[in-house]
Amino acid sequence: MIKRNSGEEVGSNRPSADTVSGNGQETSASSAESSLTILLIDDRPEVAGAMEIAFRMAGHRLTVAHSPQEAYSALARTPFDAVILDLNFTSGVSNGQEGLACLERLMADDPGTNVVVLTAHGGIRMAVAAMQAGARDFAVKPWSNADLIAKVEGAAARKPSLAPAGIPSSERSAEPARILGESAAVEYLRQLIRKVAPTRAGVAITGPSGAGRMLAALSVQAASADAGQVPHILDLREENALENPAHASGTVILRYPERLNELEQDRLAANLSANLRPIAIIDRIEDLTPVLRRRIATIELAVPALYQRRDDIALLARHFLLDAAERFGRPVPRLTEAAEIALREAGWPDQVRGLAATMERAVLLADENGTIDTAALALGGPAKTNDHAPSGSVNFDLDRSEKAMIAAALAEHHHNVSHAAKALGLSRGALYRRMERHGL
Repeated sequence: MIKRNSGEEVGSNRPSADTVSGNGQETSASSAESSLTILLIDDRPEVAGAMEIAFRMAGHRLTVAHSPQEAYSALARTPFDAVILDLNFTSGVSNGQEGLACLERLMADDPGTNVVVLTAHGGIRMAVAAMQAGARDFAVKPWSNADLIAKVEGAAARKPSLAPAGIPSSERSAEPARILGESAAVEYLRQLIRKVAPTRAGVAITGPSGAGRMLAALSVQAASADAGQVPHILDLREENALENPAHASGTVILRYPERLNELEQDRLAANLSANLRPIAIIDRIEDLTPVLRRRIATIELAVPALYQRRDDIALLARHFLLDAAERFGRPVPRLTEAAEIALREAGWPDQVRGLAATMERAVLLADENGTIDTAALALGGPAKTNDHAPSGSVNFDLDRSEKAMIAAALAEHHHNVSHAAKALGLSRGALYRRMERHGL
């Protein structure tokens, strides 16, 4: 369920206790306390600017995402009370399919999302399709500010239809986990989660450490019948972990159950209530005893390694830059083209966790000009490239690494071969020969 954000949005101005509302009347301190946080997904700056003023005057705070990808990143960082979604983003395209695809993703990530869609005059059929897909309401362009604000306020006031009943607010979870990325590997993982999560089957989350296994586990729980509850997390590496009292129902996330000995694993299986849904984070599913495996690993969800989703690296890097800049109160730096190439081709033995740490460090050490180049990233090590390599093996492709570094140097120096050659410590002729060999 999307919850109200008590923190201030970066770059927005919260109204004072006495301010002017959308109907021209002054609001009081008590009404200001009911301020909503709203995410607008629209690619037109003029619309965003006008709408920000209208909602600010009504006592609300508006954050703008200029694309669905920016919206997914914003929702992963900050909870919002409501979302305003335009149905078209590409110039010349007006069939609404981009917006409907975004709506489907928003509702799959969190069925409690309060979405109001914007549709063109005469687009009632598209608005009906959006409502059937989970939108709370719609507004027709050109809209009345007062009407749109009222619809957003009404949508935010509605209780999600899938909200768990009888759960105290103190026991409800924070914003649902959101898996970022547009690669085929990540989309496949999201589809499996949507298919498996509503069941009570035990789920084993595998994949390399640091790739996002806990995020995947939380995503399964957030899309299940236990959505909204805080899951029980049991780290079985801790001493006397099995002595913790067993819970009778809900979801339990088991970390590293395969590290228990055989007797302890069977004891764990016996102590798991039939009404308890287990989600396990496991290095090697083969190390589970048959009894425990049957109980907690009916389905295996493999989180892809970062090298299997290289097309997501720049997107993730920008998300982590925004997150770190907000947390540290720093300006958001810009990655150079060469930096993005270097990030994409790096080895990342620490997976997504390592990428996040690199972006955090880059924000803290960014130059005053607000850009991050390859030197600021301090990356090293060639990339693992064989998607079909056996578990535990590492393959290095020196040609690919050389090509990536040359491409990064050329991008950094705006394809000035002389400057790129100097940066790489090569002669101009040697660089030309390598460029020809790599097809650059």
